[in-house]
Amino acid sequence: MKIHDISMLIEPDMLVYKDSLDKLPKYENIGNHNSSNVHETKVSLDIHCGTHIDMPLHMIPGGKTIDTLDISRLICNCSVFDMTYLTKSVITAKDIEPLNINKGDFVIFKTRNSFYYKEKGFDYNFVYINESGARLLKSKKINGVGVDGLGIERGQSDHMTHKLLLEDNIIIMEGLQLEKIVEGEYQLIALPIKLKGTEGSWVRAVLVEV
Repeated sequence: MKIHDISMLIEPDMLVYKDSLDKLPKYENIGNHNSSNVHETKVSLDIHCGTHIDMPLHMIPGGKTIDTLDISRLICNCSVFDMTYLTKSVITAKDIEPLNINKGDFVIFKTRNSFYYKEKGFDYNFVYINESGARLLKSKKINGVGVDGLGIERGQSDHMTHKLLLEDNIIIMEGLQLEKIVEGEYQLIALPIKLKGTEGSWVRAVLVEV
């Protein structure tokens, strides 16, 4: 059995959405061996930092929160589709139509985002899924969708990609690290932190070869 960790490393200088300083993790040493018997660290972390799940509340007033999610939906078979051949920066319904996607599937899209490193700073031209792509995924009644960008959409003032998926309770997972992952079938294990009433959670996501 081979396990692939597809989670981002949480660190103070990590890549965050739009290079926003507010989204950077803040580490505070509140105890160390010079002054105490124990080493303790306090971390302040935005829920939408690193590899994370978006829940309906993120975009829909009164939407479901992470503590209501059945985690069995995140221990499941999934399909990784290699979209790195795209020369454009958007995944549309036309790109998704030829793919073998069925009801209840969890799908992950690997794009050139996976080869963009933090040293370059945030890529404002990252690959995203537009409204037509979201509508097609919604029509297929999938379980969830994962992307290797820090967002599933870009430059959409109405946030329709998020809204179309979340209103049908389709899981959105962002910030996956897929550089070394080849297209194919895997088992996904991505367990969220058990937070009360929040619009998402960080996850430690892995793919298991099946």
